[in-house]
Amino acid sequence: MLTITKLQVNGIVEPMGLDEQNPRLSWMLESGKRMGMPAASQVWVALSKADLEEGSAILWQSEKKTGGDLHIDYAGPPLEGCIRYWWKAGVWDAEGEYAESAPSFWETGLYEGDWKAEWIWRSRRVQVNDFAYFRKDFSLNKTIAQAKLFMSAHHTVQLHVNGSRVGGFGSPAPTEIRKRKYYLAYDVTDQLQTGENCIAAVAHYLGGDGQNYVNGLPGFRLQLHITYTDGSNKLVKSDSTWQTLREIPHRTGTPYQQNRRMSAIEDYDARKLDPAWLLPGFDSGQCKRAVIAKIGKTEWPMKWQQIPEGAVEEVIVPLRIETVPSLMEDGLPVHVFDTGKIVSGWPSFSLQGEPGITVRMRYSEDLNEEGRVKHNVCNEKSSHYYDQYTLTGNGVESWSPDISYKAFRYVEITGYPGPIEPGMDIVIHSAHTDMVKGGRFRCSDDLLNKMYEASIQTQKNNTLGQTVDCPHREQAQYLADTDLQAETLLYNFNALPILEKTLCDFADGQLDDGTFPFVFPSNYDHPDFFIQIPEWDLHFATLLWKLYNQSGDMRLLEKYYGPLRGMIDYFMNTADSDTGLIPIGKGWHISDWPYPTVDHAGEFLTVQQIKAWQALRITAESAKLIGRDEESDAYRAKAEKLRSSILEHLYDAKLKRLRDSSGSEATHQGVGALALLAGLIPDADRDDVLAYVAGKTWEAKTVLSLPLLRLLFENGRSETAYGLIRREEYPGWGHMIAQGAKTMWEGWDDIESHCHAWNGYPARMMQEYIVGIQAAAPGFEAVRIRPYMPDRLSFAEAAVPTERGEVYARWDKQDRTGIQVELRIPAGMSAQFVLDLPEGTNPSKVTEGAAVIWESGHSANSTDGVVGCKTVDKSMVVELQSGTYHFSFQLSV
Repeated sequence: MLTITKLQVNGIVEPMGLDEQNPRLSWMLESGKRMGMPAASQVWVALSKADLEEGSAILWQSEKKTGGDLHIDYAGPPLEGCIRYWWKAGVWDAEGEYAESAPSFWETGLYEGDWKAEWIWRSRRVQVNDFAYFRKDFSLNKTIAQAKLFMSAHHTVQLHVNGSRVGGFGSPAPTEIRKRKYYLAYDVTDQLQTGENCIAAVAHYLGGDGQNYVNGLPGFRLQLHITYTDGSNKLVKSDSTWQTLREIPHRTGTPYQQNRRMSAIEDYDARKLDPAWLLPGFDSGQCKRAVIAKIGKTEWPMKWQQIPEGAVEEVIVPLRIETVPSLMEDGLPVHVFDTGKIVSGWPSFSLQGEPGITVRMRYSEDLNEEGRVKHNVCNEKSSHYYDQYTLTGNGVESWSPDISYKAFRYVEITGYPGPIEPGMDIVIHSAHTDMVKGGRFRCSDDLLNKMYEASIQTQKNNTLGQTVDCPHREQAQYLADTDLQAETLLYNFNALPILEKTLCDFADGQLDDGTFPFVFPSNYDHPDFFIQIPEWDLHFATLLWKLYNQSGDMRLLEKYYGPLRGMIDYFMNTADSDTGLIPIGKGWHISDWPYPTVDHAGEFLTVQQIKAWQALRITAESAKLIGRDEESDAYRAKAEKLRSSILEHLYDAKLKRLRDSSGSEATHQGVGALALLAGLIPDADRDDVLAYVAGKTWEAKTVLSLPLLRLLFENGRSETAYGLIRREEYPGWGHMIAQGAKTMWEGWDDIESHCHAWNGYPARMMQEYIVGIQAAAPGFEAVRIRPYMPDRLSFAEAAVPTERGEVYARWDKQDRTGIQVELRIPAGMSAQFVLDLPEGTNPSKVTEGAAVIWESGHSANSTDGVVGCKTVDKSMVVELQSGTYHFSFQLSV
């Protein structure tokens, strides 16, 4: 019997502000028995839970949809803004048994025309690094049934309702405001009361031509919809009747903390703020009227932020650095604390002191020779990577500089005369976009376990309202970085929304000729960021293809086909008429990174050609899947032509080597690996090229080591790939862990960024190849589990979250002749388990539970869920339906 679980709308459980007209209604399945496969499904939508449960006044019901899909797209009457819609799903299995879900709901946001609120600010003057403190008193004279609040700001905002904090951190996330401006939605029914109420907000405008946002204009916008129990309504909206504080604790115009101007010093003087400003009845003499901002009411298209807000995941008690107790500054002690690992977030203190004392907190990844925090942001010098707070002297005061994310391991506190006790007086908040973690990995090798945890911590630190390359120096979103980050994010988190945001942001920022800025969102027109990386543009295609294959969601291909086509058309329109190759063009060319050894001599770079060929094939396949057959054929023909050009002009058929570029005789390992993995090398030459690539001393860097590892794992060279991941000597990830790293470095060297997300894909490699969990069809409709069991490991296990539920696998080696395997395959998914037999062994018996399914060279008894068991070449292959399985493989020598 099937059970329907985890109802979601657009991949979100009970979303609060969905402003799309045709959202996807989806679910997962559980089954009390094996072989739980759906045969048909249907959904119903109503305006109340009672209507849904009674079956009366149904707003829309879908047709009964046959097949194994676990979703149906809403296609009913137009949806209205600020409404709760109730829905349920029904599923039939192959035997005709029916299961129905419990009711769930989604709430709509505000559609075009629903916004009545104005954008407001504290003045018409535009200042960089500006703060505004807003408040609004209002009275409610009836019993409240529901109160729904919609809010936005440029750039970030923190909200309070009757003194209680509402919402997360780093909100709203950055976007190209001319295409979409995010807003947040909250149910604040429980925060409001009959009688007097107050909404208060602190908004921060950056505006310093920084690298990871669009300047725009300062503004705050809020709209509160209140429904009373008698059915009447009240609207509270931002306008010129709102108040702003005349004097605010945040100093405006402070220096930016990094060279790239993403966050500014919080210089906070608590003496300038009366805490009563958050509550009704505050002294209006301390306020003035807000003004209508320079942002037009309909100038920025408003869109509900579907990615989660930032949240504190972990509160860490740091260690005091005891080696520097005698350090003094201006006659006061210097306190240095160690978080134990690099985190994104902020420190928080609770201190008591005399009025006027200013406490400064400085951040860094590392310490100087004196044992103090360095004046840097990663490898870039900065005297401004700190925040500071001036005490009132009124008892114990607590403060967190949480307007922006900082990234650090060490915190130095100066200016405070007394002792500071870790845990009591200072803690560290580790924070990031609030993705649910569903993946895991564990094995018998502690170094690999530490490597997995370092990869995960690095991904968390670099998911800050967008995927970012590093959480301190840049906090910027790159296509290539996100493409590499997607490996581990997709296998461990509900990361599809934030990864799609990268595609959305770059589609919004696409230039007229089809190319992209090197990072986005950004102030691309500023000379500091007027940069392009042509090879990075081509990662738009591979990132899109990864998201499609992970989710099986065809809507992604439909949505981003236009930007994909515009991008690859640009490259093909620049192709040389004689060679058919794409020449070096505008921008900064990168075949590998960091500290690459690929030779760029000549006019045509081989890596750029291969990535363009991949993009053409992805464009062709995307066009086919979305029904554009003629375009598919045209792009497929272009791909074949480009492949021929590459092989003619850049491939040495005698030596069986791809040259790095048209002006070079070098044959880089990573270039060959990328070409082999993509399928570009002629079939007759594959073995020779593979032997050459696998036999070379490791020279690929972070970007090209990913295709290198995949190539080796997928082509019978798992031992070599495992050796690269596991090696403790320089270079590599194992070397980082052996040095005590708890986050992944930018490259192999102990310099520059020590928390770079694109270097975190070993976690995925261990889940996908050592434990062996691999998608065998888009959306994990089918899974293949093919583990690699190196000699030094006795067990390994992993779980991977998918659109259909969690896939789990574990293997244990008792000795050379005995292997135990546990599998959990979710309902609605089929599976294949492949055991590559150790050299010199043969299978003698295979059991599942108490049932013998293979013995003496033949399939034996059948058991529920096991479709077949056979040997193929040097492997045992077991075909499965969904369910939990315990296999024992007995091997003979």
